[in-house]
Amino acid sequence: MPHESSPGRRRCVVLPISRRLALVAAVVPVAVSTGTVAAQTPDDGVSDELAVELADGRTLDGFGNNVDDPTLGQAGTIYTRVAEANYADDVGALVDGPDQRSVSNRIFNDVNQNVFSENGVTHWSFVWGQFIDHTIGLRESSDEDLVVAFDADDPLEEFTNDLGAISTTRSAAAAGTGDDSVREQINTISSYIDAWAVYGGSDERLDWLRAGTVDGDPTNNDASLLLVDGYLPTSEARPDTETPEVELAGRLFADPTSAVIAGDVRVNENLGLTAVQTLFALEHNRIVDALPDDLDEQTKFEIAQRSVAALQQYITYNEFLPAMGVELDDYTGYDPTVDPTITNEFATVGYRAHSTIHGEFEGEIDRSAITDDEIAALEAQGVEVTVASDVVEYAIPLNVAFGNPGLLEQVGLGSMLAGLASEAAYANDEQIDNQLRSVLFQVPGPDVEDPASCLDGTEIAGCFTIVNDLGALDMIRAADHGMPSYNDLREAYGLERVESFTEITGEDTDQWPDDPEIDLENPIDDPDILDFVYLADADGNVLEAGTDEADGDTVTAVRRTTTAARLQAIYGDVDSIDAFTGMVSEAHVDGTEFGELQLAMWTSQFAALRDGDRFFYGNDGALDLIADEYGIDYRRTLADVIVANSDVEPAEIADNVFLLPQATEEPSDASDDQAADAADGGTSDETPDDESDEDQVDGERRRSNRPRDRDGDADRDGRRHRRQQG
Repeated sequence: MPHESSPGRRRCVVLPISRRLALVAAVVPVAVSTGTVAAQTPDDGVSDELAVELADGRTLDGFGNNVDDPTLGQAGTIYTRVAEANYADDVGALVDGPDQRSVSNRIFNDVNQNVFSENGVTHWSFVWGQFIDHTIGLRESSDEDLVVAFDADDPLEEFTNDLGAISTTRSAAAAGTGDDSVREQINTISSYIDAWAVYGGSDERLDWLRAGTVDGDPTNNDASLLLVDGYLPTSEARPDTETPEVELAGRLFADPTSAVIAGDVRVNENLGLTAVQTLFALEHNRIVDALPDDLDEQTKFEIAQRSVAALQQYITYNEFLPAMGVELDDYTGYDPTVDPTITNEFATVGYRAHSTIHGEFEGEIDRSAITDDEIAALEAQGVEVTVASDVVEYAIPLNVAFGNPGLLEQVGLGSMLAGLASEAAYANDEQIDNQLRSVLFQVPGPDVEDPASCLDGTEIAGCFTIVNDLGALDMIRAADHGMPSYNDLREAYGLERVESFTEITGEDTDQWPDDPEIDLENPIDDPDILDFVYLADADGNVLEAGTDEADGDTVTAVRRTTTAARLQAIYGDVDSIDAFTGMVSEAHVDGTEFGELQLAMWTSQFAALRDGDRFFYGNDGALDLIADEYGIDYRRTLADVIVANSDVEPAEIADNVFLLPQATEEPSDASDDQAADAADGGTSDETPDDESDEDQVDGERRRSNRPRDRDGDADRDGRRHRRQQG
């Protein structure tokens, strides 16, 4: 899911021709494709029928997918809009609003309490979501500064920022926009789910990625993708060639040659993403190896590429989206009148689900497969390691996983992939882990004696001297792109406007409680408004704050004040709330990871990506022919792909890696009942903060997480399960 660039993150661009200039130029409709991938005519060895299908294949940049409108969804074209742009001057100036970091400290701040998905969605939801994001969207940047204010004197500010502000840059204005007409933004990659992240969008990049010579022509290369001992290559794999563009982060600034290369420039962003990109390069090569030797290399490549793109789609529509609670109407075939182009609203607001990102990557390694020296090397990087007699468990914090691709080989691909299926994702709500909300892409300062103490929890604030806040960046990026207000965006997606903050959150009140712990003279600046006063696991067991159980099992959480009360204090008028903050604060639709607005946005965009793609797996005649002639079938689960390309055994991983096994069991009502008791003033010796005075847990402090059913009516007996950071 989209991430923002930061001062600690840059592009290493060594292409002989500027890809960015070419992409900007591509905004103007062109007559031929800039990517010339799979439209080659196969040699002898395939049936005539399959040869015809392969000859009409995807281009690398998406050109020609729609025959009547060839540039539809093509890389380098403008994001479409669902709603009218919202700029202060109706052209490109950002609208005013509350300071983004101030909002983040009061709404997105998880105060180091993890709250997990109420539906048992796993960490794969974040990793796969990002894999798809890096297949369908990447904004074009500019050099125009965009600054988020930072107030060191904010009573709710815990972090130090030596830079004095949070800086990024505006997205580039598309040619011919932003002066006398509404500023528009450019998607530098194709909108289609076409495995862009595996193959890239240009002949030059694909030529480097495919094994064989590097001469600018990928069609004379080997069918296989270049790997080194089963892992993605670095620039050292081709020391005499220019390295394709790659984005650097964190530790890679000190050693850019350690960055791995794949189809998308963001492959090094985090370890989970690097792992899934490695998996799909391996899957491509597995398919190539399964094809007959008498097929020429280009034909084998095209069959594998076609199959991998279909596989990416199949997993998305049959596992990922259902796990997230997205239900589409039945597929009725390709519709050339449907525009699949990624919308500005979806890219800038709707597909941002950063609160789901788990604070660490966890896994285990057989004790016999790792030496003491290798364990010490992991610990030296800040990895938490627990050694037992037969297994070594590890936890890699996000700030260690960012920009550290070499760590994947140290822990092993299979271990990482299986670990993603064993951990619950955080709940998709307004709370964002501090490793994203405050120290995104940062590493501990040189004066920190024990970097391992900076992994998470209350100690993290003292380890860093630069703040980079993904939630605040999400807010200002929405303003940069001229996003409408929350209510206007709801209306654009066919939803009713809301009339109160409690209607957004599903809570009972937007007023401050009569609570002696809160400064009622100025409650919005009192840190105590963020206290959690009730925590419970999925079975309704009350958890004590600060314990391992609360850190790892919390599904339901109640705060001292409602989110609605804090939104009311910040925005005053429900029509003033920005689209991103309003969207993430919504009560979930029952059985989904989303509120009404985000669910509507996902449903609309993924339906368009399916129905408007001529090569969607349900419409691509080549796929059945490939299955009939060579036994290569795209209809496989992600678990199947993991088992086929790693050392993970079938018994070691769930059939559906997007859901925890217990997610299929009947949920307990105990958690909801006890949360209701707390909200109604009930008391218990098990209250997490040891406050048994009913004034500490009255109904004005309940964050209900009340789900809504799919008809939009609040389930008054439900409780909105809350999640947070780790």
